[in-house]
Amino acid sequence: MTEALLAVEDLRVRFATEDGIVGAVDGVSFDLGAGEVLAIVGESGCGKSVTSQTMMGLTRSPNARIEGSVRYRGAELLTADDATLRGIRGPEMSMIFQDPISALNPVYRVGDQIVEAIRAHEEISEHAAKQRATELLGLVGIPDPSRRVDEYPHEFSGGMRQRAMIAMALSLEPTILIADEPTTALDVTIQAQIIRLIKRLNEERELAVILVTHDLGVVADIADRVLVMYAGRVVETGTLDQIFYDPRHPYTWGLLGSLTRLDRPRAHRLSQIKGMPPSLLQPPEGCHFRPRCPHAFERCTEVPALEVRGGERGHEDRCWLDPEKKEALRVVEGDIGLEEAPAA
Repeated sequence: MTEALLAVEDLRVRFATEDGIVGAVDGVSFDLGAGEVLAIVGESGCGKSVTSQTMMGLTRSPNARIEGSVRYRGAELLTADDATLRGIRGPEMSMIFQDPISALNPVYRVGDQIVEAIRAHEEISEHAAKQRATELLGLVGIPDPSRRVDEYPHEFSGGMRQRAMIAMALSLEPTILIADEPTTALDVTIQAQIIRLIKRLNEERELAVILVTHDLGVVADIADRVLVMYAGRVVETGTLDQIFYDPRHPYTWGLLGSLTRLDRPRAHRLSQIKGMPPSLLQPPEGCHFRPRCPHAFERCTEVPALEVRGGERGHEDRCWLDPEKKEALRVVEGDIGLEEAPAA
């Protein structure tokens, strides 16, 4: 077991809005070891991005209420002042944001933005910082980096902008990289290139990575452990093999069932999880997945704990179904779709 660089314990994030209190994150806990790749997966609106942004101190606002603990190398981040967080963002923890075209400033050259990030944390000349920016663009696979470093974001393709964001995130050699949907809106060829790049950096630099995504195909290629989130809560967590070959929560079954399979006859259409994720203003009583789950029963109106339920050590889920019944319900290990919506 690797030493935990980052320890998140019972993290809760709520936002006060005109319509009421939004419980965006509800009791999330996990550890991240050196050189480990942790994937946080789930549908849009499940709390993945809010969790990662809160760890970076980016959700602090007058209408936000944040509880729990986020410790980096034993130091508490939730109560750290802004100066302390500025010292951690970049040199220790960096983040690739979901949309590079909005994260990059359109009126500044890409190289200048990387140089600014470097010089904000280090006493270094502008020439030396630009030289490092050029090297980083080459490291992430951008062709002709000495020319591209002086171009503007609109002159980059979508994949190149994402690579530029990765270069900026790596500019201060952080220990932890948080990648929030790094392959969204990219074609599959560029997706594969970006994931290979993150995987290579993880292996060569022992970079710890938190990969935030809804794409389980991406997860299968890179992750060591997986955290499945639904409506602000963790509903299942385990190693990559445990989640893919022995999934224990009906929501995970639905996510896996929506994947195309090359080792099976082509389906007429992909399986889908019926219904929509609940509003976090008024989440369902008990298990949040209950209204969409075809296997719900009376006890599901109570909140199940996240714990080991008949699986291997470290494989936890939040479901009241008996382990034996789960085995019977799974049509094929790791490949079950929620075909029917529960009765109203």
